[in-house]
Amino acid sequence: MRALMVTPMTAGSVTVDEVDPPVPEEGELLIDGVALGICGTDKEIVDGEYGTAPPGHDRLVLGHESLGRVREAPPGSGFAPGDLVVGIVRRPDPVPCGPCAHGEFDMCRNGGFTERGIKEIHGYGSEQWTVPADYAVRLDPALEEVGVLMEPTTIVAKAWEHVESIGRRAWFEPRTALVTGAGPIGLLAALIGVRRGLDVHVLDRVGSGPKPDLVAALGATYHTGGVAEIAQEFALDVIIETTGAEALVLDTAVHNAADGIVCYVGLSAGRARVEVSPGRLSRRLVLDNDVLFGSVNANRRHYELAARHLAAADRDWLRGLITRRLPLDLAPRVFAEPAGDQVKVVIDL
Repeated sequence: MRALMVTPMTAGSVTVDEVDPPVPEEGELLIDGVALGICGTDKEIVDGEYGTAPPGHDRLVLGHESLGRVREAPPGSGFAPGDLVVGIVRRPDPVPCGPCAHGEFDMCRNGGFTERGIKEIHGYGSEQWTVPADYAVRLDPALEEVGVLMEPTTIVAKAWEHVESIGRRAWFEPRTALVTGAGPIGLLAALIGVRRGLDVHVLDRVGSGPKPDLVAALGATYHTGGVAEIAQEFALDVIIETTGAEALVLDTAVHNAADGIVCYVGLSAGRARVEVSPGRLSRRLVLDNDVLFGSVNANRRHYELAARHLAAADRDWLRGLITRRLPLDLAPRVFAEPAGDQVKVVIDL
């Protein structure tokens, strides 16, 4: 059996290797891998920036954006051979902390969680993998071509859920949303914003390629200028910042509408220096009742939300997000070549 593997903290160590087929333990499903999505997290692990192999191992099977088909399912699991499934990425802290104990392991407070393909558990980048039935989510069979988009959809499903929860602190009836970044996360955030009936605007640097067309197909508005320019024309009630770019992090903090909510889901490299007045920022937050918050990962509830969003979305539009597909043998090439105008790269397993 072949798997996409990396030596964590060692740049350029990604290879496709032969490994032993997995043997399901009690309560686990045996899955035939269908596809694997590649994202910035995978590229950072391949670049040696982080990642942790399972205890007793030097190598890590990469991949957390999964899609597979059940080969074997134990009796009473709720699954059957042939089911299309996605595996949940995070596992709760075994101690556990309070949120983990209540199924909110995406909100782990002490960092004791583990993550498939990222931290201490092999990922989904292999021809077969196993997963406990409690950490598998069934998809509509009609989503086979695009079901690999499930995990990134969970990230923004959670973000929008938390925006809604924060909005309930008072009367809140948002009309306009800005999404910064038109990568897969940003485009899926825009999809959910449109489905919520908002006037959605998407900001990105590129002026050509598939991104402007994908935004237009949603009925949203595409911009290549700056946040301040958009804020002069529209009251930005909700902002979802997906890039982690330091300048955009700051701009979204100071150009949202009064009583606005800004959610940060992009991870910054933390290398740039941006001048900011803490007093000016705190004054704006206080006087405008603004909320800035971060969101990472997702729990089972968000996977189920994401499955519903994907099932309701236009399949042709979802297919348009996947701009490149490669077989597993060629997967290392993805990390050596420039991204260009690709949106989502998928490895067929």
